[in-house]
Amino acid sequence: MPSIALANNSSDSKDKKERKMKKRIVLQTSLPDSETPGKKKSLMVSDAEEEIFSEKQKKKEKKKRKAVDTEPEDEEKSETSSELVEPVSLKADKSKKKNKKAKLDEDEEEEGEREVAKAEDPNATSKFRISLPLREKLKSRGIEALFPIQAMTFNDILDGCDLVGRARTGQGKTLAFVLPILESLTNGPAKASRKTGYGRPPSVLVLLPTRELACQVYDDFKVYGEALGLTTCCLYGGASYHPQETSLKRGVDVVVGTPGRIKDHIERGNIDLSLLKFRVLDEADEMLRMGFVEDVELILGKVEDVSKVQTLLFSATLPDWVKHISTRFLKPSKKTIDLVGNEKMKASTNVRHIVLPCSASAISQLIPDIIRCYSSGGRTIIFTEKRESANELAGLLHGARALHGEIQQSQREVTLSGFRSGKFMTLVATNVAARGLDINDVQLIIQCEPPRDVEAYIHRSGRTGRAGNTGVAVMLYDPRRSNISKIQRESGVKFEHITAPQAADIAKAVGVEAAEKITQVSDSVVPAFMSAAEDLLNNSGLSAVELLAKALAKTAGYTDIKSRSLLTSMENHVTLLLEAGKPIYTPSFAFGILRRFLPEDKVESVKGMSLTADGNGAVFDVAASDVDAFLAGQENAANVSLEVLKELPSLQEKDQSRGRFGGGGRGRGGFNDRSGGNRFSGGRGGRGGGFSDRRNSFGGRGRSNGNRW
Repeated sequence: MPSIALANNSSDSKDKKERKMKKRIVLQTSLPDSETPGKKKSLMVSDAEEEIFSEKQKKKEKKKRKAVDTEPEDEEKSETSSELVEPVSLKADKSKKKNKKAKLDEDEEEEGEREVAKAEDPNATSKFRISLPLREKLKSRGIEALFPIQAMTFNDILDGCDLVGRARTGQGKTLAFVLPILESLTNGPAKASRKTGYGRPPSVLVLLPTRELACQVYDDFKVYGEALGLTTCCLYGGASYHPQETSLKRGVDVVVGTPGRIKDHIERGNIDLSLLKFRVLDEADEMLRMGFVEDVELILGKVEDVSKVQTLLFSATLPDWVKHISTRFLKPSKKTIDLVGNEKMKASTNVRHIVLPCSASAISQLIPDIIRCYSSGGRTIIFTEKRESANELAGLLHGARALHGEIQQSQREVTLSGFRSGKFMTLVATNVAARGLDINDVQLIIQCEPPRDVEAYIHRSGRTGRAGNTGVAVMLYDPRRSNISKIQRESGVKFEHITAPQAADIAKAVGVEAAEKITQVSDSVVPAFMSAAEDLLNNSGLSAVELLAKALAKTAGYTDIKSRSLLTSMENHVTLLLEAGKPIYTPSFAFGILRRFLPEDKVESVKGMSLTADGNGAVFDVAASDVDAFLAGQENAANVSLEVLKELPSLQEKDQSRGRFGGGGRGRGGFNDRSGGNRFSGGRGGRGGGFSDRRNSFGGRGRSNGNRW
């Protein structure tokens, strides 16, 4: 402990030293525990405290002073040391307070900036005639500003205008009519004439094409309507009539449902439309495609005095029937809000649109790898054309569930609830899930084949990239049968052409997930494995990086590398390019060239023969084990070249309207098989002009039941 020398022969000097020691005590006690200075200072201050507050320590200090009374330089050193430490303590204290104040100021500044941004946002909910309870309910769900379609239609709807609204999928069309309708019923033009009490007829009727979409819109009306004291019921097929009839008998403000079930209730006399204030058609174009034209027109025609009803029509596309409906049932003074217009791009702009060649037999093997590489840990929806295909694929994929029209409604609701909550992350569905379903964190859409119409592609891909988020839409296609250019041209999408994820792509994707799992292991278990880790490192003969790479692979469950072809995405197959120094006009001609220098069994093993876009070559797949035999065989044929492809060239597309090889052509099988049997194993060849051989039918009369192509 350092000595504190005081001059006994000078009372002034003694008083001066006592004042300094008291000053140190005040400084020490004013600091929080975390700011206590270093050990040296603590010791000196303790001596001062003991000298003042402890009689025993005073005696000890006097003895020490006598012992060192002749060493004034120590006194100077001690005082100098103390005086050096004190400013450091003060500085630390002031620095902490300054940092704390700076952080508070920074937080206040950020909050102020947010408030200013809200005030300046022209689409902020406070800028619209939205009542406080409804604004609070929106805020509780994370909504403080309206989307463009909502902002652009709100005032027109609230002011009583008939309206046609069009926006891309995922842009919030549902709330575009929910919010102004609720405000009109409680605080706007429709309030005065709205009936209340038991048995009241509905003021709002909303028609939707699917049960799932009806339930979703019902949920929005229910959540926001309850904040304003309004009640809603949902009517759809596959559910019991009795609860629906009971709700209607008690009286409701809003009826949401599908055309078929609402028509049934009207015919049963359960719905009175005489006091209707709003009628809404949501996803009107899908109602046309699903065959609800007559039902929709019958329901809309039940309103006798159309001048007292406000009609709203929302859709992502506007086919002729939708335009006809708007002309027939909406007032001539109707407003049209079109956020798509004549823009070439009709699909979502927040989505990465990818096409990938794949044979039918490789779909179930390929999809898990696509999910690993492109889902980013989010949810995935896989679309198929047929219900049987959805069931089969859901059974092949670990943890997936199917959703289609033949599943009972109660089970469909359980499935959607589980998908939304994250109980499972992959949903395999038909178009029943393509329209309007708003599910958070759907990162990836996979379409097992190109859909029958462009609108279906737009809506399927629109299940991701919603509400300003981004997503990925992957469409698998058979290069010889699918006309990708038609979808690209009519939807405005610029497809990104890729091939199946290869070993390095998959390893990179799963390696990131595995690394996260490893770093999340508790530090408490590490000592128990240190000895085994050291032995492994010392005795394996591998470097630390190599061992860690193996650990990542094992953690990810990826211990076997499988190559995939570029053309059909089949495992352990390789894509070859055939050139013969002259144009190759047909696949049959390419097979003829191969027969010049290869045994028949090797030619029979060829998969997916396709022609290059320039007409000078043909590409096909062979088993990886046969590659050497094919490359060696070419030496026996003049002017013939075979090479292993590292990148797939542009291929000829089949014109499905005429048949690529001779007109007509209603080819069946492959991805869009309608002949029954296994969805992923081909079917019957098409009819029409052209040619067919034992392996393939390109619009001819041949049958190819045994070959998946």
